Amino acid sequence: MELILKKDVENLGFADDIVNVKNGYGRNYLIPRGHAVLATPSTKKVLAETLKQRSFKEKKVVEDAQLEADKLNGLEIKISAKTGEGDRLFGSVSNANLAEALEKEGITMEKKFITIAGGIIKRTGRYDAKIRFHREVVVDLSFDVVTEAK
Repeated sequence: MELILKKDVENLGFADDIVNVKNGYGRNYLIPRGHAVLATPSTKKVLAETLKQRSFKEKKVVEDAQLEADKLNGLEIKISAKTGEGDRLFGSVSNANLAEALEKEGITMEKKFITIAGGIIKRTGRYDAKIRFHREVVVDLSFDVVTEAK
């Protein structure tokens, strides 16, 4: 089933992408929740026209996203957490904690746009994350999880 996405859908695509999905997924999940519409010839023409008109505005948005991404160059992020035996953490560090640390540095970012390699962190050390400012602007960021000072 061919659909046009109206919203970004995790592991499927971004808004205004044309995707092929199984019939049940499209009919029972994406369409009823307003995430997608059927890709008929008329909706494809409307989409092409809106993308054409939006391309000029999109260029400015990508430039703004790139400026935000450039703020991350050379940025040292350290997240302190309570540790137990060895280097194991009490609890864990997630993308929400990284979003808070970025907020302190002056970069506002929703946690859903941050993906930490390996998921949730349970030990101290150096880790990598992908931060998506725009569909075309994705930045790799390395950060440290350190023991909280007592």
